[in-house]
Amino acid sequence: MFVAAEHQAGLRTPLPGWHGHADPFAMRPEYEPAPGIGQLAGGTPPVLSLLALEEAVDTLAGVSTVDLRAKSLALTGLFIDLVASRCPGVSVVTPREAGRRGSQVSVRTDHAYELVQALIERDVIGDFRAPDIARFGFAPAYSRYVDIWDAVDVIADVLTSAEHLSERFAMRSTVT
Repeated sequence: MFVAAEHQAGLRTPLPGWHGHADPFAMRPEYEPAPGIGQLAGGTPPVLSLLALEEAVDTLAGVSTVDLRAKSLALTGLFIDLVASRCPGVSVVTPREAGRRGSQVSVRTDHAYELVQALIERDVIGDFRAPDIARFGFAPAYSRYVDIWDAVDVIADVLTSAEHLSERFAMRSTVT
C-alpha cells in the first residue's frame, strides 16, 4: 500500500487488522490503529509470499537498472528477430528501435487468441489483446536467452502445425 506522507496522519482504514493495531500483542478489546500507514497492515504476513519476495530481492541485489535495461533490449531484440524469421503469418508490431520499446513484444496474427491458448498449454505464457495481438513479456532479471529460443521453437511449431486452430483453443474466457 502506498499513501503519500502528507496524507498519512489523517488516514483511517476501513478494514482494521491485527497487525495494523498500535500494540497488536496487548490483546486489548478495543482497536487502536497504529500511527500512519502502519494501520493498513491487515493481518499475519503471508510467510510464503515473503519468502518469494526475499528471493526476488536477493536476485536483484547488486544488479543495476542499466544492466537490466540492456538485457531487456537484448532479449526482446532476439525474440523479434527470431519471430520475424521463423514464425509464418506473424508480424511484429512492437517497434524494432530499442529506444521505443519496453520489455514486451506484441505480434499480430490471425487467430491470436487461439495461438495464446495453445502456447499456454505448452508452457509459453503470453496474453491476447483484441482483435489480433499476442503479447509476450520478458523479465530480464531471470529470463535467459535459451528461454527465448525455446519459446520461439514452440511458437513456430504451433503455427506451422496449425495446432492453435483446434476447437479447444477457440473457447473464450475472461482472462487469457
